[in-house]
Amino acid sequence: MFYEKVIRKLNEKKVKYAITGGVALVLYGVVRFTAGLDIIIDLEDENLKKFIEAIKELGFKTRLPVSFEDILDKEIRKYWYNKRNLKVITFYNPRYEIEEIDIFIKEPIPFKEIEREMEWFRVKNMEIPVVSRKHLKKMKLTSGRKQDIADIKALEEIEKIDKDKNEKKK
Repeated sequence: MFYEKVIRKLNEKKVKYAITGGVALVLYGVVRFTAGLDIIIDLEDENLKKFIEAIKELGFKTRLPVSFEDILDKEIRKYWYNKRNLKVITFYNPRYEIEEIDIFIKEPIPFKEIEREMEWFRVKNMEIPVVSRKHLKKMKLTSGRKQDIADIKALEEIEKIDKDKNEKKK
């Protein structure tokens, strides 16, 4: 499976990252279709280099006509974000174009904060770092899209069910 292949490679390369978006919602128990993989990466130079090395090894290319070297350049990313209103860079697998990875080119929340609060899921013998529910809701609220508002409501319903279960155990 696409997600597994990417997560295993990022873990192998010791990339500092956290899964967000639809896959994070699914891991938290929200039933939702999602095709792409949304990732927040620590944008520190060495970490970003490890990420690019990993996706190159997996055969991914950039969806936009930009080079991997451009992505490594902080000033170019800053220009894209401020002047071109670009929030994420999309990578795709030319053999299976539905396989897409989006990474934020500017951390929506400082990665150190995400790292402190992220949750870990163990699936198929691999550890998956996932943004906390709090951060996931904050990012979705910021976008304000109808789907993101629906995602927040669904996540809050899951949280309510979890809370009720925990109270019954007491």
